[in-house]
Amino acid sequence: MAGQKYPDMWVDPEDDPRSQEAVLGDERATLLDYLHSYRLTLELKCSGLTADQLATRSVPPSTLSLLGLVRHMAAVERNWFRRTMAGEDVPRLYREPEDRDADFNGAVADDVVVEEAWARWREEVTHAEAFVDAAESLDLVSLDPHTRINLREVLVHMIEEYARHCGHADLLRECIDGATGQ
Repeated sequence: MAGQKYPDMWVDPEDDPRSQEAVLGDERATLLDYLHSYRLTLELKCSGLTADQLATRSVPPSTLSLLGLVRHMAAVERNWFRRTMAGEDVPRLYREPEDRDADFNGAVADDVVVEEAWARWREEVTHAEAFVDAAESLDLVSLDPHTRINLREVLVHMIEEYARHCGHADLLRECIDGATGQ
């Protein structure tokens, strides 16, 4: 934030990697643009912070933290695109029988935990993007027999999930260092 024209923001508007222009594309292009933008937003809201800052909890007794959100979104990406849509038999991330909220509870101030969380999140985003690119249609139906949903609905849900959690991240980041979003 030092050296920025607007030090109270995560990034100066002219350096913002998110596009502010309308896609003017079809449904798929529009949904993917929104999802891409929210993924970038989560990264921006966490950028430049230490492990301690990323693991800072919101308000007791909540376990909500920026690092927890990164871990949670890695788990959400994995669940919807690998487990539900692709029907892969892969374990859930950050979930244990005795701790369904391990994504947040395990978000501790440790550089290794931070690096692992970002690596997992990027891996799951990369997989999701490749899955969507390979799908012939947004009407593609999930291979999980217990969750009948199509790709269109999953993309809309992912946009909603990121939008909600980016709102949480706005407040968390402002409490950590005063930076506000755009």
